Order: sequence, then C-alpha cells, then structure tokens
Amino acid sequence: MKDKPFIYLASTSPRRQILLDQIHIAFQCLPIQVAEKIHTGESPRQYADRLALEKAQAGWKSSQRNEIYPVLGADTVVVLNGSLLEKPKDKEDGIRMLNQLSGNTHEVLTSIAMVQHNQIETACSISRVQFREILPDEMEAYWNTQEPVDKAGGYAIQGRGAVFIKRIEGSYSGIMGLPLYETDLLVNRFLSN
Repeated sequence: MKDKPFIYLASTSPRRQILLDQIHIAFQCLPIQVAEKIHTGESPRQYADRLALEKAQAGWKSSQRNEIYPVLGADTVVVLNGSLLEKPKDKEDGIRMLNQLSGNTHEVLTSIAMVQHNQIETACSISRVQFREILPDEMEAYWNTQEPVDKAGGYAIQGRGAVFIKRIEGSYSGIMGLPLYETDLLVNRFLSN
C-alpha cells in the first residue's frame, strides 16, 4: 500500500508542484498545452472552468500516464471589475496591469478538474485580493525582477508581489494556483473509489 495518494498533474507549474507536495500527494507532471483563448461571450469563471477541464482531459489522453490514476488540471484567472487580466504580453502590459490593480480589489478564480475514465469532477475557488497603492518606481522595479512575466494578473502572491497585498479573503493556495481544500476533496473522492 502506498504512503501517499498518486495522481497526474496536467501542468509543469512549480507552484502547483509545491502545493501538492505540501499536502503529501504524490504526482507526475504531464506537459500539457492547451490554447488559452477566451471564447466570445464566455465569463471569466466559464473560461477558467473550461481550461481546467481541457487540461485534465488532454492529460487523460496523454500516452505518458497509467489509467489507474486520475489526472488533475487547473487554471487561474485574475478578474478586475469583470475584466480578465491574463498573463502580461510584455513590460508595458505588465505595468498597465499593476496600475489597474493598484489601490483596488480584484478576484482570483482557480478552477480545478479531475478526470479518470468517465468520471469528471470540477471545483472553483474564488478569492478577493486588495492591493495597496503601488508607486510607479515600485512597478518598474517589480517588473524587472521577472517574477510577474508568466503570472495571471502580472503578480505572484508567494513572491515579491506579496508586498502589494493589503488583504485577502479566501484561499491563499487558490491565489497561488491550486486551492488545496478543493484539491484534497477531489483527490479523496477519486481515490476512495
């Protein structure tokens, strides 16, 4: 009998790997690529849900896995006043996002999906993050760290971006990219069958 539950993670995100390690879930990463483009009329929640499911399904179809273990997919989006803030395209876009977030409260939605054979389950964590006012030179210095380059909303709560955060309501791990409460529920549901 195994010491830890085992799953496949349809991601190579270092943050998601750290979080799974934190709750003692053994995993193997599957380098899954899906097109991250919002569909016309799709809400940010629908977008995050769809991408998490597409990643899990792509992982399930991967030849690199054994079908006795489920596949977990996840997607995180940042939403400010109903608008999606994706990963910054370049420095100008990253600074623009930080300007928008400065002094405001936004939502971070992380959807997860688990797939195994015909069993599919999803969950979503919604958190609220309040930023303090960020000075222009702070935005420039933060961008120059390269930390925000590949992050939804252009910041990382687990890194230097944490200094901009005045308050959070919700799941810290969800804001990081994998809500542990919801993940643990899905893993236990799948592995108890």
